[in-house]
Parts: sequence; structure tokens; C-alpha cells
Amino acid sequence: MSSVTARIREIKQPRGGYLNISNFKIYQFKGTWKLDSTEDFPPAITGMVVENLTKVVFGSKIIDAFESSIKGAIMAEKYGYSSAGPEIAEYLSNIYGYSRNSIINACKAVTFDVWYKNGKEIAEKSMSAKDISPFDIPIHNIQSMINRSISFFSKQGSMIDMGFCFDEEGYTSTVNTGNADFLTSDTLWEFKVSSAEPTSAYTLQLLMYYIMAVHSKREEFKRITKIGIFNPRLYKAYIMEVKDISPEIIKEVEQKVICY
Repeated sequence: MSSVTARIREIKQPRGGYLNISNFKIYQFKGTWKLDSTEDFPPAITGMVVENLTKVVFGSKIIDAFESSIKGAIMAEKYGYSSAGPEIAEYLSNIYGYSRNSIINACKAVTFDVWYKNGKEIAEKSMSAKDISPFDIPIHNIQSMINRSISFFSKQGSMIDMGFCFDEEGYTSTVNTGNADFLTSDTLWEFKVSSAEPTSAYTLQLLMYYIMAVHSKREEFKRITKIGIFNPRLYKAYIMEVKDISPEIIKEVEQKVICY
């Protein structure tokens, strides 16, 4: 059994990927929230903080937005990191919106994700909360990317759900875990903060989530007509109509990747 991302690492895709990014409509946005190119801060930390705090702005509870961080702290305690629980509780209690202090605490909180996602061996070699101390430039960039995200998603219709799982029917014995990022009125979104253009792994992840939504029974999934990737660092959106996805590709991913 695998998560969506773990399963993708096992798959050899056709050249260009099952969904080639060139087949998406690409939208480049402009705005007043400029980024400082001299940023020198762990990109994984930045990405998690921008995504989680964007969810909080749109109404997610702190415990839901930082769910994997909380699970990581619980696992860290089981492995002997006795202060993990009190530490993350302190960090999360000091997050209010995306002020400077909130961002600092969010950066420290997400360091616990590695315990949940990668396990003890990797976690013990990774940066801990005490190693993280963002300064002016990364804080400015995180705030700017959150502002970009707020501006973008505010124009995409109602925010239906964030960080959501699928029904039992959406998963299989091969792929049994995986959380999608955002669902607006008619679009399923993946949220990426990479400095590079989307890879075939990103587009396959998005396609798998769409197929899993189709197999689920939730009424709101039936209204999905588009899938997309939003990247607030590049300030770009990549969107595809689901009617333009080849039925043969969907069938192959269903049978050979997710294994229904």
C-alpha cells in the first residue's frame, strides 16, 4: 500500500508524462507582491508554510491545516523526542493569520512533518524547529506568496474544501492515502511553490486526485470540470478541462497506477 506521491515514484510514465504540461492553459499573473530573489531558506519549509497559512486564511482550523505537523510531533514523541508535543502546541498557539510572528511559528511547526512523512532515520538528520529562524527576506516572500494566493483563489469561486481526503471508494489496496490541496466550485487544485515549472510527477498527482474524486461519492466532486496547478512563487496557474483528458489515459492510470 502506498500514498499517492510514493506510488508516483514507482511509476515509469510515457515520455512527457500521462498529462503533458504543454496541454494545460497557462496563465501568468502580475501583482504588487514582489519576491526578493536573494531568498536563502529551505524551500520545503517555505512551501508548507505558504500552503498551510493560505488554508488558514480561507477558514481552515489550525489543527487541520497543520495536521501532518501534529501527526509528526506525535510520532517524534514515540521515538523519544519527549518535548515534541509541548513544542508544537506552543508554536500553533501563536499562529494568527500570517503576521511575522505567525510565520516564524509556522516555520518551526512544519519541521515536524518529516517525522510523519519520512520516519525516524531521515527526521533525525533533518532541521529541527530550533534550527529554523527565518529572517526578513523569507518572511517577506512568504507573506507575498500568501497574498498572491489569496488574490488568486478569491477569484476562483467558492472555496469548497481544503486538504481533503477521498471516500473509501476513491482509494485502493495499491493507493490508500493521499490528500488533495484545494477544491473550488468547479476546479480541483494542486498547490506548488517550486521555482521550476510543473513536472510530470505533479501532473500525474493531479490526475490521480481527479480520478480518485470521480470514484468517490461526494456530491461536490461531481461538479469538477477542470483541474489545475497554482504556483504562487511563479505566480502562474496551469488549467485543463477534464473533457480534454483522453479517456484512454484515464483508463490506463485507473488500471495501472491506482489499480481499481
